[in-house]
Amino acid sequence: MTPPPSYHTNSLRKYRVAAIFFGLLFFNLVFFNQTYIISQSFDSNIFTIKYLHPREPATNLSHLMFVLVGGSRTWKDRRVYVESWWRPNVTRGNIFFDVEPSKESQPWSRTLPPLKVSEDIKKLKIYPKLANRVHTRIYRSILENYRLKQDQDVRWYVTGDDDSVFFVDNMVDVLSKYDHTEKHYIGMFSETIRSNFQISFDMAFGGGGYALSYPLVEALVLELDECIKRYHYVWGVDHLQSLCLADLGVDLTLDKGFHQLDLRGDLSGFLSSHPTAPLLSFHHFGSLEPIFPGMDRPGSVRHIMKAANVDQSRMLQQSICHVRANNWTISVSWGYSVHVYEKIFPRSHLKLPIETFRPWLPGRRPPFYMFNTRRVSRDPCEAPHWFFFDSIEKEKGGVVTSYTRKFPRNMASCSFSGNVSADPLASIRVFSPQTPKRVSLFCC
Repeated sequence: MTPPPSYHTNSLRKYRVAAIFFGLLFFNLVFFNQTYIISQSFDSNIFTIKYLHPREPATNLSHLMFVLVGGSRTWKDRRVYVESWWRPNVTRGNIFFDVEPSKESQPWSRTLPPLKVSEDIKKLKIYPKLANRVHTRIYRSILENYRLKQDQDVRWYVTGDDDSVFFVDNMVDVLSKYDHTEKHYIGMFSETIRSNFQISFDMAFGGGGYALSYPLVEALVLELDECIKRYHYVWGVDHLQSLCLADLGVDLTLDKGFHQLDLRGDLSGFLSSHPTAPLLSFHHFGSLEPIFPGMDRPGSVRHIMKAANVDQSRMLQQSICHVRANNWTISVSWGYSVHVYEKIFPRSHLKLPIETFRPWLPGRRPPFYMFNTRRVSRDPCEAPHWFFFDSIEKEKGGVVTSYTRKFPRNMASCSFSGNVSADPLASIRVFSPQTPKRVSLFCC
């Protein structure tokens, strides 16, 4: 007579059944990509399987909503900055003015972001106490844009001014690294210590732009007017935003690709030694000298976008080459400039910007900047020969950028190079593989 199954045998059979069940369930999950929740009881234990949703598409430009602010008074001079990067019928967003634009700007061009006129903030009860009514109007553009209900499939809000220049392909690449279903506040502080000290080290400076994930936007718009009321005494919109987001439990995530450009004068030294990060934005072009010699500001912006429109991933990324036969070092800031030094230098030296610029707010003593710099030198072994971006063309298997000398160096040759002068060089051509690469240091 066969003895009855023991308790352990029965239990083992049950767990075998459970194992087979879950094996089939896993098979269905992986191979049939179904989405549902199932609960099953085994020996009083509740097993719950939550099936994952089908993988969503990667972040692309259609997932970004640009919220821009401007004014009718300044639009004539700043229009070129928006036109340089906005892609009609591709980029999504709106630009908010204080009042209707002047007659010379009408009818509004379809090649520009759709125009909206900001709501009258006099309706706010806190209006008489506001420290900066202009900035309050600017801040509420996020709320007003949200109320337009144009946000289908939007994952990120990106804010900026009418004199901000964005590199939208790089913006997509950077934001795609973050989980857009979480709350993120991404931007960068000012380049100058004094600006950060006087306002805040914990905020993104808005002219350079910043990005808010959509869940954070949804949480913010519920509290935005209440936050204005709570911080009515705060002068700057950027500062106000950082305080409101901090109250929601979200602090700033820094990204070195955003540029407020709180600098004045000649920006060439800064742009020739850009951080190893994708270039995301520029600001304050109207307050800086034209970034290319012999061009005005609008022409300079259009010119640099010629390279950006071919390959944004390489914009301003530094490549360093050593021509040891001549004791030369060549530093390429792709799409902007080439420096030729008559001496061998390591990257640790060349990554420091040459201080051709000065801080936004004057100060008596250094330090002025949030980064280290090199002083402008008249030593022929320290001073580079300057070449600036001239043209770009596609060739088989790659892209060729050309850089030309715009002014003579007017120095003797460096003795370390054996008096091999780089003065005869008139132009330099740089060949790059056509397939964009990840942002990194390129050497040759």
